[in-house]
Amino acid sequence: MDPHAQRQFVDIARHKAVFDKLVELDSTLRPVPRLARSWSSDDEARVWRFELREARFHDGHALSADDVLYSLSRILDPNAADHLAKNSLSHIDLANCRKVGKRGVEIALDRPNAELPSQLAMTGTPIVRDGWDDPAKPVGTGPFRFVSFTAGRTFTGRRFDDHWNGAPHLDEIRILSAESEARAAAVRSGEVHFAHEMTPTFARTVAHDSRVRVVATKRSGVQGFALKTDRAPFDDPDATMAVKLLVDRKRLVEVVCSGRAETGNDLYGKGYTYYPDGLEQRERDVAEARRLLRRTGLYNKKVTFYTSTAADGFTQAAHLFTEQAGEAGLKVEVVNGPPESYFTDALDKGTVTNHRCGAMTIPTYISERLLTDAPQNQSAWKHADFDDAFTAARAVVDDDERTARYRSVQTTLRDRGGLVLWGHPEWLNAVSHSVQGVKEAPPNTVDWARFDTVWLA
Repeated sequence: MDPHAQRQFVDIARHKAVFDKLVELDSTLRPVPRLARSWSSDDEARVWRFELREARFHDGHALSADDVLYSLSRILDPNAADHLAKNSLSHIDLANCRKVGKRGVEIALDRPNAELPSQLAMTGTPIVRDGWDDPAKPVGTGPFRFVSFTAGRTFTGRRFDDHWNGAPHLDEIRILSAESEARAAAVRSGEVHFAHEMTPTFARTVAHDSRVRVVATKRSGVQGFALKTDRAPFDDPDATMAVKLLVDRKRLVEVVCSGRAETGNDLYGKGYTYYPDGLEQRERDVAEARRLLRRTGLYNKKVTFYTSTAADGFTQAAHLFTEQAGEAGLKVEVVNGPPESYFTDALDKGTVTNHRCGAMTIPTYISERLLTDAPQNQSAWKHADFDDAFTAARAVVDDDERTARYRSVQTTLRDRGGLVLWGHPEWLNAVSHSVQGVKEAPPNTVDWARFDTVWLA
């Protein structure tokens, strides 16, 4: 178990049981205190000070600034290519970070960044003990002590009575790895108490099942298509606009999500902090799409859609896209790839691919997926002027001005970028009726996978 390197939701749930972060995100994706009880910056947002809580690791070691500084150095290890937050936190100037006072840590940056607290809440940022580097023996400050872990199968954790936020209600938790159908069967049979990320079909099936209830969180991610903008034909903005106009977003929401989603407007993060409300909803316009296809030479030409069963609804969305594109005069060849490597393969393969993302802040989404050197730049959107505009926006300390600049950046993405984001699905979890305390919360936020605050009635 390496909290800095593993990205799947089941991994993150295990990490959340054993470790804590300095900062977490609330349901609107604003930063809230965890191991850091407060923070502040200088006038330029280049030097940040975080005050730490009194907390203990499972081995009795008291949390200190040394643990935070070591964690940051481990996350940023130049030899660790798989550390998830490495790119987003690359602006941290480790050489000038230091302990301050009894419980303070000062984090210096090589350029201004008003978003540092939110970035310290992203996946891959838990705090580990100074010197720790043994994923087989994880030791954190989290609500559950590590007991055992079998990769691909089961994690067991036991209540940590000295947790800084109070001991969990439960004596022990087990987190199992299972496919969607197995999760559905297990929660209905009573074998498990909680099943994560269920399908709309499952929700319909258990609507009148007294043994199970569905906890639905609105606007908990995004579904869409990624067009490769660094190669023909989608290096032409008119070609990408043609696709944005031929897509029937409402039909995709109705069929792929069984109606349990809000229609997208080609932007990520509806309902989150910095989302640019008030933009006109993009509607389907087959005639204009056909005109643009003719103008760009794409009419009656073929593009390749690389899809997979890696996520529920992907292949269904790909085939719906094929039908809708055909109505405008664009031919599509659907190619299926292996689910286990799809999200890596899709960075390079296909002219069009499926795109999905769970909850994160809008600036983190942009920095991880839409900058030239972003590690998950699925649409191959690479524009130095865009990078500069985003970096400048992130450096602005004044909230109103920063929000206005982010709006401009996102408007550029909506009009010129290669992401066709058609829906914001509900996040569906299932719990047995004996489970109390489960909250509606987007994944990757403070109240998601909070097994320390639930109990059995």
